[in-house]
Amino acid sequence: MTLPPHRPRGSRSSSDGRRRRTEDRDRGEPLAASWRPAAESDEEGADGERRRGVLSRYGWRIYAVPLLIVVSALAVFQTVGPGSSRTSDDKPTNLAQNPEQPIVTEAPPGQKYDPGMFSADLPPGAPIPQAGARTFQVLPGHSPVIGQGHLYRYSVEVEVGVQLSEGNDSFGNLVQETLSDPRSWTNPQAGGISLQRVDASGPRPDFRVILVSQQTAREACDYSDGVPFDSSCRKGEMVYLNAARWIRGAVAFQGDIGTYRRYAINHEVGHVFGNKHVGCPAPGALAPVMMQQSFSVSNNELHELNKVADQGTFIPADGFVCRPNAWPFPVGDPHH
Repeated sequence: MTLPPHRPRGSRSSSDGRRRRTEDRDRGEPLAASWRPAAESDEEGADGERRRGVLSRYGWRIYAVPLLIVVSALAVFQTVGPGSSRTSDDKPTNLAQNPEQPIVTEAPPGQKYDPGMFSADLPPGAPIPQAGARTFQVLPGHSPVIGQGHLYRYSVEVEVGVQLSEGNDSFGNLVQETLSDPRSWTNPQAGGISLQRVDASGPRPDFRVILVSQQTAREACDYSDGVPFDSSCRKGEMVYLNAARWIRGAVAFQGDIGTYRRYAINHEVGHVFGNKHVGCPAPGALAPVMMQQSFSVSNNELHELNKVADQGTFIPADGFVCRPNAWPFPVGDPHH
């Protein structure tokens, strides 16, 4: 590079003035000044002037744009490079280093309990309340009079020491909801009764619906002297609903706990109104609510159980098998 000719101090040329004015203007963008050479010669001519004009106008941005293009290209290359992928939190992961994840599936449609399980057995499932205090606590709650005819008042109670995971109030709510349903015993076809829930603050109930532990139910329902399978029962004004069945249900219901619970309520309260056990009326029909569906929906199996302990009604071994059903009047009131 040719050095410019030496000028005495204090001498100024027109090009010096232009350069100083340009440098003064450039002080507004310090980053632009840092990219300029420390000394420039007027001998660069028009090309130099144009270059300085471009630098003065655009400054560091003229260098930043190509740099950003290079950085972006590198980022794209790393993202789509072989053997890598993006996880949900956008962190690169090498798929080859991750073991295959397990596949979790449900039971195939139509799968039933162990074929070797007798229909009257208590199904497997969640833990059950095995014992309680043999004293009962009335759950708060009351309802209006439901239905027309002779009025029966009832309370809803739980044995002390029995605790449901969903809360004991859920038991009271379902009993009231079930007995207030037009498909239950207040249906006009039932013969003309009405029901009302009361609690400890109301009048004395005509019958009491009580959720009891497995052991209390066995003692009350003659487990040792009758059918040796867990059941619920009615004794006088006491309607004992077995918590083991409330939680586990029955084999015939194939895991449909909600329908089973409504069946248990309607079946045992049906005994309060003088209804006895019955069998399946026809193959494939809905089971009558007074059929012992906790044990089976097959007449043949109920016939064999009656040989162990007479249930008060002859059930023929005719091969009829019904479908589970929770309601005395499954279609409700046909007149409404």
